[in-house]
Amino acid sequence: MPNAKRGRRSGAAAPERTKHVLKIIPLGGLGEIGKNLTAIEYDDDIIVIDCGLKFPEEEMLGIDFVIPDVQYLIEKKHKIRGIFLTHGHEDHIGAIPLVIPRLDVPLYGAPLTLALVEHRMLDTRTPYKPEYNIVLPGQTVRAGCFEVGFIRVAHSIPDSMAIYVRTPLGVVVHSGDFKLDMTPIGGTEGTDLASLAALGKEGVTLLLSDSTNSERPGFTPSEAIVGRTFEDIFRRYKDRRIIIAAFASNLYRASQVFAIAARFNRKVLLLGRSMVSYVELAMKLGYIDAPPELFVTSQEADHMAPNRTVVLTTGSQGEPFSGLVLMSKAEHKQIRLGDRDIVVISATPIPGNEKLVSNTINRLFVCGCDVIYERDLAVHASGHASREEQKILLNLIKPKFFMPVHGEYRHLVRHSQLALEMGIPTRNIFVLQNGDVLELDSGGKAKFAARVESGSVLVDGVMLGEFEGSLLRERKELSESGVLAISLVLNDENRLVAKLQIDSRGSIYGFDSENMRPDVETAVERALEGVRAGAVDRLSLPSEIRKKIREILGRNYRAYPGIIPLISIIGAGDTVQAQEKESVPKAKRTGRPRRARNQKKPAPERNQ
Repeated sequence: MPNAKRGRRSGAAAPERTKHVLKIIPLGGLGEIGKNLTAIEYDDDIIVIDCGLKFPEEEMLGIDFVIPDVQYLIEKKHKIRGIFLTHGHEDHIGAIPLVIPRLDVPLYGAPLTLALVEHRMLDTRTPYKPEYNIVLPGQTVRAGCFEVGFIRVAHSIPDSMAIYVRTPLGVVVHSGDFKLDMTPIGGTEGTDLASLAALGKEGVTLLLSDSTNSERPGFTPSEAIVGRTFEDIFRRYKDRRIIIAAFASNLYRASQVFAIAARFNRKVLLLGRSMVSYVELAMKLGYIDAPPELFVTSQEADHMAPNRTVVLTTGSQGEPFSGLVLMSKAEHKQIRLGDRDIVVISATPIPGNEKLVSNTINRLFVCGCDVIYERDLAVHASGHASREEQKILLNLIKPKFFMPVHGEYRHLVRHSQLALEMGIPTRNIFVLQNGDVLELDSGGKAKFAARVESGSVLVDGVMLGEFEGSLLRERKELSESGVLAISLVLNDENRLVAKLQIDSRGSIYGFDSENMRPDVETAVERALEGVRAGAVDRLSLPSEIRKKIREILGRNYRAYPGIIPLISIIGAGDTVQAQEKESVPKAKRTGRPRRARNQKKPAPERNQ
């Protein structure tokens, strides 16, 4: 809001003028696929767009998923007027069960999106009950000084929307995940180009746009093309059982499978917890129209000819415990694959999952079945706009400033280059990283401002904590070198009163513990001598033992395991148990470890 000139009484000091700026604060989703969360702040009002999760990278041993660090929002939660959701994919809603109890703010989204959020809340068994507010394309919501509106866009899940925000300093548009599908399936409507163009005529200050496919030329194929490919597969493999692996959240894909299966007189078997949940919810809400008699249980399918069934399952990304992966390992309880099966992987690997998908495909071939997975066979259509569609959006919106979002860093850079080609000046294009702040002032200028706290929160079962490096570093060390435990029993004079107990797990030293015993005993005795001489404090004994053992092992080995001294001190009638775990070099923490509310370990679905 522009500053107004104020008069002042004679002799009075001039009042200090407040500087009004609009802040765009991405806390996730930049330089990565997933974990999308963007805050928009003006004076005492904040709105949040999306709140998603990201799936762990290969080196994140034992981590279930990753969510944004929202400490900045927690500290300002009294200013937050709501969280506004673009659509129901996990990378946009998956973190809500862990974040919303800490913020205690209303949720706004389309009917299917909020239904999926509610399902996730029940799945994690959190006692917190959010305030749900259903919004539809064409509607607007007042949120503090902001007016938030919604525009229908085409994506791989129904009820996807772009969000625009009228602020005191102009209109901000967030495209959400979108593509310009001119032939949407099932009579659904595609992206509302007229409403987007109307915003462009009104004048848009800033556009935040989906960058996922900014390296792909041309247009993203329509979902209808996948339906025609499925028809060809059903027609060609009439004597085979067909297994299709897809994203559980791709309800358009599921709807096409059901329609084609009915035309070819096949029954559908749904496998995978998330697949069953998504389909049941979509049918309940009317987003999928399929007769109940189309579906069979695994027991019913066992008594049917293989070529009379089609299996729709999870596992298109090679998730370790998904239906397709268990089938490929011959570990699935209901399905055994063989030479009478044809497997269709109806998805492309999310960056980072390529190896998992490749391994799954190799195992499927070992099972004897045929596998269709090649991109050129049109068994999958992305839900994200390619370069020509991104150009069209830029041309319709005509933003003064541009900020690419939703993509790895190279995607953001490619998208910024595209904006430059479309005539937006370099000084008006901002490629940010998570935690960067973009400020727009009342003078019509934009600039980078100071960063805010951001990062990743690693979720492992029921544990939640910002361990950017320390926890992962420890797990990596243990996975590479194992652990060596040494148990000592000491008396009050710091002398051994029992034989050392040596044990190891995951370490090469486990095969040679007796041969290395003399060296370990020597190292321990040296450490004890230091304590008895007063050179080392008893509290520092575990560290001194590790130091002496490392000195000896370092002479003969390039690496050594994690060393855990377990010390029992026997005094006059008392037994004191001391246990200290091996420390490894600690990376800087980005925040404080926190325990989530008591919740069941979620099993989210990967989305693309």
